[in-house]
Amino acid sequence: MNTDTLASLILDQQQVIKQIKLIPREFSFEDTMDYVLVGLRRAGKSFLLFQRAQELLKKGISLEQIIYINFEDERLINFKLEDFNDILVAANQITTKKHYFFFDEIQNITGWEHFARRMADQKEIVYITGSNSKMLGHDIIMRLGGRYLTKYVSPFNFNEFLTANEIPHTQTDLLLTSIKGRVRAKANEYLQYGGLPEAIQLQDKRNYLNNIYQNIYLADIIVRNRIRNPEALRIMIRKIADTVMHELSYSKLYNAVKSVGLTVSKNSIIEYVENVKNAYLLFTTKNYFNKFTSRESIPRYYFTDNGLLNIFLVNKSASLLENQVAVKLFNQYQNKIYYLKSNKTGIDVDFYVPEAQTAIQVAWTIQDEAREREVNNLIKLHHSFKDAQQLVIVTKDDRKEIITKDGAEIKVVPLVDFLLNLD
Repeated sequence: MNTDTLASLILDQQQVIKQIKLIPREFSFEDTMDYVLVGLRRAGKSFLLFQRAQELLKKGISLEQIIYINFEDERLINFKLEDFNDILVAANQITTKKHYFFFDEIQNITGWEHFARRMADQKEIVYITGSNSKMLGHDIIMRLGGRYLTKYVSPFNFNEFLTANEIPHTQTDLLLTSIKGRVRAKANEYLQYGGLPEAIQLQDKRNYLNNIYQNIYLADIIVRNRIRNPEALRIMIRKIADTVMHELSYSKLYNAVKSVGLTVSKNSIIEYVENVKNAYLLFTTKNYFNKFTSRESIPRYYFTDNGLLNIFLVNKSASLLENQVAVKLFNQYQNKIYYLKSNKTGIDVDFYVPEAQTAIQVAWTIQDEAREREVNNLIKLHHSFKDAQQLVIVTKDDRKEIITKDGAEIKVVPLVDFLLNLD
């Protein structure tokens, strides 16, 4: 590969890094570690590379030390594995100071992982991202031999979403009636359409989300996993969307697909579920009370972005609310969130976070008869499961309160407060 061409490409990207305006994301990096960014398609992985590069500039790293290569640049259309070393030559043409390498869409080059491993072994600082259809989290861990840290990149959280919409939202700001009204309006939008960065400024958000879903469905799941029964997969995902908030066994999914006249094995259903999870479209919670085998087989499913869930739903606000709470918890605790259900005691609590010793119930409202139902459920938990030190109800109601009853203290937290960590 012509090193002058590579140097020109690097210099062009340095100017982009210097000038691009970004919505700050809530991510941090260790200065001495190598990273690969994974997550849902269009969640903002490439822009996070730009953010990290700008952070290094603020720390005193010079612009010429930032070696950013976007492998979708048409000037690299004939780039091959043996050309990777020319990047190092071009980088040294620009400066002999220590380099910081950023490789975007690197999966376009067959065999890229060999170069990435060599760079890590040589103690270079490297940041990598790529499209999900060829480069998912589990694949990366195996291909890179544990040399890189993986960082999950989610769509915007609500704090980032408000920042992107230029709405102030500190605790002081939220005391103002005008600001509080704007924040609540945006909370409704976030609940309906999620936090994919590109969707924010679009008028036809639903069409955009449909296109993103189709790309995930076709490229990241069907093509990548060579699925031969895409219709069975489609029915399975729709069934999962329809039953968000509820346990859903592999047998129920299998029967749902069979009920529409499709032939599929239960093993295929299990594989399909893993394929969808590996594309970062779904995640699961398991029953903390159950034995390990049951936790694995009877999960509750949630979508990683409310906008993608909502394209399947009609008038299911409660499902969107619980999914939004699940997303918030998943982004913070990853796979360390559970639900609590016991047929013996009648307890059924939406979320339990062992790390925080917190049990969370989600209810659209706690007015009228809903109040007694949700409160009594948590009181029952308080008396039978002492590990749950904090009891919380997240609601769409606007009123925050503390309920004290039968020796239990329950915090009622509006959704906005919960999403902004004001609870």
